[in-house]
Amino acid sequence: MHFSTVDYVIFTLLLVASAGIGVFYAFSGGRQRTTQEFLLADRSMTCLPVSLSLLATFQSAVAILGAPSEIYTHGTQYWFLGCSYFLGLLIPAHIFIPVFYRLRLASTYEYLELRFSKSVRICGTVTFIFQMVIYMGVVLYAPALALNAVTGIDLWGAVLAMGLVCTLYTTLGGLKAVIWTDVFQTIVMFAGQLAVIVVGAHQAGGVAEVWRRAQNGSRISGLELNPDPLERHTFWTLSVGGVFLMLALYGVNQAQVQRYLSSRTENEAIMSCYVVFPCQQIVLALGCLMGLVMYSRYGEDSPLDKGYVQTNDQMVLYFVMDVLQDLPGLPGLFVACLFSGALSTISSAFNSLATVTMEDLIKPHFPAMTEARATLLSKGLALGYGLVCLAMAYIASLMGSVLQAALSIFGMIGGPLLGLFCLGMFFPWANSIGAVMGLAAGLLMAFWIGIGNFVSRMQTHGVPILNGTAILDTANATTVVMTTLVTSLTTKPRLTGLKAFYSLSYMWYSAHNSATVVVVGLVVSLLTGPSKEKDLTPGTVYPVLGTLLFFLPERYREKLCCVTPLEDKSKALARQPYQMAEKDISDAPRSPHEDKNGVEESEEKTNQPSCTLMHVEQETAL
Repeated sequence: MHFSTVDYVIFTLLLVASAGIGVFYAFSGGRQRTTQEFLLADRSMTCLPVSLSLLATFQSAVAILGAPSEIYTHGTQYWFLGCSYFLGLLIPAHIFIPVFYRLRLASTYEYLELRFSKSVRICGTVTFIFQMVIYMGVVLYAPALALNAVTGIDLWGAVLAMGLVCTLYTTLGGLKAVIWTDVFQTIVMFAGQLAVIVVGAHQAGGVAEVWRRAQNGSRISGLELNPDPLERHTFWTLSVGGVFLMLALYGVNQAQVQRYLSSRTENEAIMSCYVVFPCQQIVLALGCLMGLVMYSRYGEDSPLDKGYVQTNDQMVLYFVMDVLQDLPGLPGLFVACLFSGALSTISSAFNSLATVTMEDLIKPHFPAMTEARATLLSKGLALGYGLVCLAMAYIASLMGSVLQAALSIFGMIGGPLLGLFCLGMFFPWANSIGAVMGLAAGLLMAFWIGIGNFVSRMQTHGVPILNGTAILDTANATTVVMTTLVTSLTTKPRLTGLKAFYSLSYMWYSAHNSATVVVVGLVVSLLTGPSKEKDLTPGTVYPVLGTLLFFLPERYREKLCCVTPLEDKSKALARQPYQMAEKDISDAPRSPHEDKNGVEESEEKTNQPSCTLMHVEQETAL
């Protein structure tokens, strides 16, 4: 199975078109001469490109390869993940986006300084950089390795082509180029998957025949309501645990939040969440349908069992080359689809890493830096992270079985970061000491479970057996989970003690680790002296706790900052967009127009720009 000339032409056109979009935005508009344009697209993007970019970042090459293999191996239970998309997008749309957008942030982690302190901001930034650097090399190397194994295309040639093209258009065109290439690559991804499904279903005798064979092979799963958190996939793990994975991605991940912040208005940012919802359902359906078409072709005699491929990840490409081998151009279209997923995720990683490095680690130490120098440095950071990505791809090639552990570790970092933002946004009494200790506890718990799971499987089986792969890309970031688990057709004994702890379903990792951050953070905050309402920066707490704790005596509510509801303050300040202070927030003097509640004389500022959504409307909708 090898590429034809037409296939190579189609694949090359994808790379040329992606690079061309970057070159276009390098020489049009403001020509990327300001950090506002380079990092935030001048806050001028409309709803549709933002939503398609959000989708492309979520749908990486890892997901394109993994979802059909999951359905082929384990059946359609994975399809219930779509139930988590509703709350996973509704909550960011009406809670996280209004808070971040009105604060006029560039980096998500600026919020942590406004809410807590500079040390919490740096901890969050370093954690994010760590997870993205690990992931970049893996998402670049994994599809190239699968392609090399099935088609014989040169491995490092594919890695270099992807890495250099992605670095080129991200460095030249900034976030505008990243978003519009995501739009183009999303169309390619839909076309590639659809082509494989249509041709494969036709060869199998139609969709009805595909479904019949899947039913006969017990691949059509019913509603599994087992509440056991140790079960890998049930309705509860996918629909409830999946919500926390989605929140870690669409709520607080820098790569996704940066797209919200590039929107022209708050309404456009919120609408992008609603638009991406049906698109996600279509993408999930395409991945699952491809898995059923694969099963209808091979049945129980999988290419993996016959030795044609070495891992599940290579099965999808083998199937594509097998089905489309007599149709020149279509294999190239699917490989373009696969590499579009990789390019969209990697470019998002480059841009978001350049943003947080610039805004969180460099600008605070060089406040007098000129705009021209800051923009040039931002482009240099994007270029530098591109080279780091190629280096990480080489390291990923040396990891062997550790590659799976590295991806699992990446997936678990999203949970503690989600817990950190929830701690600040929903609990007014949480302080900076509690935030740092909570994040440390969440990361410790994540690594304990992840490494414990990996080691226990090594001890049980001698070496990890790559028999089943479940992939959920929440990332570029922010939450990617790829766990390779050993499954058995025989009934497994009930696990107890630490082995049961290590066997927690990977879908619960984000919920478990974020809950750890919140609980530890609240306890430490109460022990070290809870924050007082007058010390909070207006607009950094979502006004919900005062209503929920109405039953507590007033003296307790006063200690928890809930006597005077924060929504009053937020509504008064909602008439003007919050601006980041030019100097250290902790040293910024209070406005002479504000009293201790921060609302006096706000009625006089009627000439300020107004935000479009009111908190009271959001609460009613929720």
